[in-house]
Amino acid sequence: MSSRRYDTSVEEEREDGLAEASRAVQRGRLVILPTDTVYGVGADAFDPEAVQRLLEAKGRGRQMPPPVLVSAKSTVEALAIGIPEWASALVEELWPGSLTLVLRQQPSLQWDLGETRGTVAVRMPDHEVALELLARTGPLAVSSANRTGLPAATDADAAEEMLGEEVRVILDAGPTPGPSPSTIIDCTGERGRVLRQGVLPLARINEIVSPLGAEIIDEG
Repeated sequence: MSSRRYDTSVEEEREDGLAEASRAVQRGRLVILPTDTVYGVGADAFDPEAVQRLLEAKGRGRQMPPPVLVSAKSTVEALAIGIPEWASALVEELWPGSLTLVLRQQPSLQWDLGETRGTVAVRMPDHEVALELLARTGPLAVSSANRTGLPAATDADAAEEMLGEEVRVILDAGPTPGPSPSTIIDCTGERGRVLRQGVLPLARINEIVSPLGAEIIDEG
């Protein structure tokens, strides 16, 4: 399958690319999109076959479910339950941005992201092109645009080299700030804990939650 690449710095191409990418997602295909960390490969989060196609493209099993990207802070309430007050404070203060929160998913959601154990990892990226696409498609299952074991792509060339045969559309927005990924915080236990230290430092996170009597721990 050949992919189509669009330069989103060109206004006409940007609109055409966003429209084509949106159609591709609706049809269960994969797309490559820029984020504020690295490039991602995305699929409709509510299409199990598309999510499985994403995992296979990366060479990843169901035991490593992809996170879900959203275009608005309020969407998290539709995807998750039992959100701690301190997690809501992080959303309010740090989204859009390089923070992924692992939350208990809404049991009514009709999706299959893999072996999530009843959780969902959610992020609102701070990238205009990504947000525009997400506003059109709704939540996307998005993982870094690379084959498992290889470095994450920080430009469209690298993403295309690794996954170009697997995707329908590539949205090229130039180099991303990468290669550091988002910071991941587990919000499902009694205490928040770091699952992956990324761009966002732990000190900044605790600065926000400490007034609420919470502390995020890094178990190394």
